[in-house]
Amino acid sequence: MSINEVFMPALSSTMTEGKIVSWVKSPGDKVEKGETVVVVESDKADMDVETFYEGYLAHIIVPAGETAPVGAAIAYIAETEAEIATAQSLANADGAAAPSTPAPIPVPVAAIAAPATPSQNGSNHEPGRVVVSPRARKLAKELKVDLNTLTGSGPYGRIVAEDIEVAVGKVQPVTTPVVTPAPTPVAAPAPVAAPAPVATPVVSSAVPGQVVPFTTLQNAVVRGMVASLSVPVFRVSYTISTDGLDKLYKQIKSKGVTMTALLAKAVAITLQKHPILNASYSDQGIVNHPNINVSVAVAMDDGGLITPVLQNADAVDIYSLSRNWKSLVERARAKQLQPVEYNSGTFTLSNLGMFGVDTFDAILPPGQGSILAIGASRPQVVATPDGLFGVRQQMQVTITCDHRIIYGADAAGFLQDLAKLIETNPQSLTM
Repeated sequence: MSINEVFMPALSSTMTEGKIVSWVKSPGDKVEKGETVVVVESDKADMDVETFYEGYLAHIIVPAGETAPVGAAIAYIAETEAEIATAQSLANADGAAAPSTPAPIPVPVAAIAAPATPSQNGSNHEPGRVVVSPRARKLAKELKVDLNTLTGSGPYGRIVAEDIEVAVGKVQPVTTPVVTPAPTPVAAPAPVAAPAPVATPVVSSAVPGQVVPFTTLQNAVVRGMVASLSVPVFRVSYTISTDGLDKLYKQIKSKGVTMTALLAKAVAITLQKHPILNASYSDQGIVNHPNINVSVAVAMDDGGLITPVLQNADAVDIYSLSRNWKSLVERARAKQLQPVEYNSGTFTLSNLGMFGVDTFDAILPPGQGSILAIGASRPQVVATPDGLFGVRQQMQVTITCDHRIIYGADAAGFLQDLAKLIETNPQSLTM
């Protein structure tokens, strides 16, 4: 007899628990080794979880919509069909019978379409969330297909590889009828009723007297911010004139270049001269990172924030960097980022200048040595070198550094060179 447990995986270094978004497989379904069986919401993204075993999904311990600690069993996989009943008995013996009770809760939702099997996985998959199989995501990247434009033909609208092939015309239209009916069962079960229990957007509208639970992402932010309190930091501010940068931005904005990409590029180039600002602290000593990966803070619509990473920002041209940034933001808000795309940053930018904020301090993210807070660029009356007065666009930037490895002179030298680049040679950002 062989009955294996499916455990809640650690999908990131900061993840302590995960929430089941949806079960791709239902009890009784055949599963292959390496096949996706469940979609889990980690602290930053929705991830496909594959099984290490071949057999049959015998019992779901943690239904969709519920959370479990990392390492906890969330399902049983039986090696043979004959062992499914044994696995279910094992679940009951372990006191896990309760999860089988809430599993039928979504059945009334699916009762209109009559199939009982799809509802047994207890899925509360939100209609607005895009779920993609690993193979489909890889194929979409290779063929440059925008996943947000597709309607998946898999369970609960899941996008599979065949959908990508249909989109690029690799599959004959004969496949289209298969794709078309797939969304129908999703619409027929009245999915409007499914998200009703998960009324976070409604509850979050600040109803007096109510306590709104933190989302998984918000909990991750809380843990990170509390951890940052143990780091001794200092802050240095600097005023930078942006007339040249603003002029450059107006010239190349039509080519898809963003101000975020320009600032990230300027910071990355300056970090080449000041590698200590790109380093981080460890108990063993200073960690000098081989790459300059610039994280940029992005506020999420449902609360919390995430920091997508522009990898090798110093070596990537400004046009590719801007395209990468646009893709990162779109996938971040759709919760489709891979862990390396949000946890590999070596330096962070936080730009509240777009909201008109003049100056602010940013909290140092765990595992990094520096974060730069960028304020709004505003016209200011200044004294020119020839003794006259003039109007210049200026912005205030403030860097927060880990004082265990970075000192005041290091931060000041970095800001001085950053200002020099932006003020006197912004055109170099396009080279």
